[in-house]
Amino acid sequence: MNILMLLDHKFPPDTRVENEIEALKKAGHKIHLACFSNNNKPELEITTSCIIHRRRISSIRFKSSVGALKFPFYLNFWRKFTADLMNKLEIEAVHVHDLPLAKIGYELKEKYKIKFILDLHENWPVLLQLSKHTNTLLGKILSSNKQWIRYEKKFASKADAVIVVVDEAKKRLANLGVDNDKIFVVSNTLNLSQFDPISKNEFSKEGLRLLYVGGINYHRGLQYVLKAINILNKKGIKVKFDIVGDGSYLPKIKELALNLNLSENINFHGYKKFTEILDVYNSADIAMIPHIKSGHTDNTIPHKIFQYMYAQIPIVTSNCDPLVRIVEENYCGVSYTFDNPAELSEIIARFAKNKELLYEYIKHGKKAVVEKYNWKNDSKTLCDLYAYLSEEA
Repeated sequence: MNILMLLDHKFPPDTRVENEIEALKKAGHKIHLACFSNNNKPELEITTSCIIHRRRISSIRFKSSVGALKFPFYLNFWRKFTADLMNKLEIEAVHVHDLPLAKIGYELKEKYKIKFILDLHENWPVLLQLSKHTNTLLGKILSSNKQWIRYEKKFASKADAVIVVVDEAKKRLANLGVDNDKIFVVSNTLNLSQFDPISKNEFSKEGLRLLYVGGINYHRGLQYVLKAINILNKKGIKVKFDIVGDGSYLPKIKELALNLNLSENINFHGYKKFTEILDVYNSADIAMIPHIKSGHTDNTIPHKIFQYMYAQIPIVTSNCDPLVRIVEENYCGVSYTFDNPAELSEIIARFAKNKELLYEYIKHGKKAVVEKYNWKNDSKTLCDLYAYLSEEA
């Protein structure tokens, strides 16, 4: 099939989108991807995997996306962009990444009689509800959570297929009334062909080392980890915490670390590519996933969990539903109540006092990734879905 993917941000990078494009290309499909442009990328780029079509968007129009359901400016940009592409390309399916452009996907389906696939990376209505910019006075005027929920239900129901990242998200959509048989789970699993394994034969020699890798905002929950470390310090239990990443909440985290006198406990590495932090992975005793539990984190899964599992690093995660399910089913770590630093400190203290306990977890995670949680399996689901849609077309 000739597939047009719609992505409402710049590309690359996007690990999930890149993996999907590569899988579909290997299955014999031809992919065109429409996205925003920037100063460093050409408007038309032909890669080994797909053809990328870029178009510049003004900052005002881009910011208007938060009010896309009330004002036409943002969706009109995409209507013009996709119309130009459809007039010169023989497209057989439109694959929309995330909820905002779902209406555009449906309009293309109706006008050109093509298949419409809606790929929901997130619980978008809740993500918007939690976002900083929608909680300002203007944001509340522009963005209605109830309206986004109705929008999701409407266009997920009209899609030929809906892709989600975890079983919990499939159940949520089915509960909204979307046909369960057309919801497919294609998770954010590890592409083993692109990931060199780390052999975890021993843990760090000096104290317990915690690791966090990822974006840094309020909802990642790092503030609770710092409070737990503060409790441990008061008990004379010393741990080190490596934080790799960047984000809008980083200054607040650094301020909190300073106020809690944690300068000797925490190493802020900033943003690093994976190849630049192999030594940090190798020295980690525990990988932290401290996300705040919400309707968003209960319906998505971070790519990092599968990296940690494959690297044989035991995981301590907050009690978000998919994280708890995966960690407990595969016996590769433990969970705690996301906003309870005292409970978290007790878990860390137990491992700090007896690192031998960590050896119980190191092999199970890697085995689960090799056998189940890998992109080879998830890409098969994606390609089988497209094979079915091709037969229907």
